[in-house]
Amino acid sequence: MASDEKNSVAKGSNELEIGVDLDEQQLVMSFISFHQQLRRSFGVLESFASGFASLNFIGAIRATFFVGLIAGGPLAIWTTYLIALFFMCIACATIAELCSALPLSGSIYIWASQAAGPKYGRFVGFIVAWWAAAAWTNFAVIISQGCAFYILSLLSVFELDFPGGISNDNVKWRVVVWIVSEGFLLVAVAMNFLPTRWFKWILRGSVWLISIDFLLCVIWLPIGASKTYGLRTGHEAFLTKFNGTGAPPAWNWMLSFLFTTGSFIGFEAAGHIAEETKDASTVAARNIFRTVLTTAIGGFITTIIFLFCTPDIETLFSLHAPQPFVLIYSMALGRGGGTFMTVLATITCLITCCIVILTGSRIIFAIARDGALPFSSWVGRVSPDGRPQNSVILLSGLAALLLCTIIPSAVAFTSLMSVGGVSLTASYGLTGLLRLFVTPNSFKNTKFPLGRASKLFYASTALFSGFLFAVYVSPFIFPVTAQNLNFGGIIFGAINILGLISYWLTPEDKWLSREQVQQMYDGANEPLPAGDPPSNDK
Repeated sequence: MASDEKNSVAKGSNELEIGVDLDEQQLVMSFISFHQQLRRSFGVLESFASGFASLNFIGAIRATFFVGLIAGGPLAIWTTYLIALFFMCIACATIAELCSALPLSGSIYIWASQAAGPKYGRFVGFIVAWWAAAAWTNFAVIISQGCAFYILSLLSVFELDFPGGISNDNVKWRVVVWIVSEGFLLVAVAMNFLPTRWFKWILRGSVWLISIDFLLCVIWLPIGASKTYGLRTGHEAFLTKFNGTGAPPAWNWMLSFLFTTGSFIGFEAAGHIAEETKDASTVAARNIFRTVLTTAIGGFITTIIFLFCTPDIETLFSLHAPQPFVLIYSMALGRGGGTFMTVLATITCLITCCIVILTGSRIIFAIARDGALPFSSWVGRVSPDGRPQNSVILLSGLAALLLCTIIPSAVAFTSLMSVGGVSLTASYGLTGLLRLFVTPNSFKNTKFPLGRASKLFYASTALFSGFLFAVYVSPFIFPVTAQNLNFGGIIFGAINILGLISYWLTPEDKWLSREQVQQMYDGANEPLPAGDPPSNDK
């Protein structure tokens, strides 16, 4: 292992003493003309956990399972999952190739910028930076609300009445949901301020807790369901169709991709903390693919188990709770068992929120450190232990404000939250498109080249992401009315306008100048010399 060397890194008003090992990542950073500001304290397990817990496939499936049932039923759910699994693995490989060449914080917009080449890199970087920041902020918001839904659903389990009823039409209920959601968000934020040595255990523990949640769902739930209301037959679990959207049959089936891709969106999380990861050009890129692979396998198994273990559709739609799975657990496992599973699901959801804030704050930090945001000198400041804590505060404040939209309108809140999927899907698709047509033979220093299959992968990523984008902005209920209109596309358009305004108003020397883009591009295309120092990540 190479000896420790102290490196003083000054950037603007920030100066940070970083104790690092002289390993290959330093060489990569120097090649792309980039100064490291964050302390590299995360290893292989923490890097993997950041992606694995951000996706939290078991929690994502619980949150969107009924969307899939409404849009196409069981047959559509498992068939579209297999399709999504295949194409999301291809998209993952496309992104991992870039991650290896450019292991930086805020990676997704840097990757898209570099995929556009020096000529268009600054423009693309601005737009995708807004997409990514909006997406990860929205994820923190909706996961906080998900935590509240788990706990508040116990009111139905214990048959406790709520004034005006448990319904989004009841403003008193929406206020309670807002208060509890803000409480969970506050706890998730506080966890991000724990010392690094403690926070590592949160990352590691998230893998174990999600795995325990998964095992209980695939072992305990089927046993309980078989002894109570009974399992579904093979025909019911695999071949049943349902149209609860009012859309034409073909589009109704396609809308089920809202469920099946929900487990994958955000798979690049490990890349966003790459600047804090040891040997990131290898570890972060590899963990992006590991995240998708484990999510694909675990998510498909969970989906099949849930198809067998949920009651018939008529019973499902009669369940009156913000999170119906809380009632399903109670029906199958009894009040005690159901409550235990609900608490476990809430804890995993809370940890996911904490790690999403970790991931999203690195995007905010990366945007701010070169002066592209108001109060950038404060937002981009690094704490003595090498973490961008002020960017955590900014993201958390924005998330807290967005949660307030629950109170005036549940429809507005739901539409706002769809922006996360729209924005990241657009980011993946644009990156694939740019790699196909603008920089198909670039980034020679990547350790994960796609070789002869590269153009096929780029094209597949662009086409499938384009299809998903259409699904995400589509109305979900037909005929369309003002009450059920999906405003996600409109909000996405507003985000683009903000990105364009910031592009025009921000001086080139302040953020992503053409010279900086060119230097990074040239460095990422320079093959690393032989005989690099060995990695310290054993």
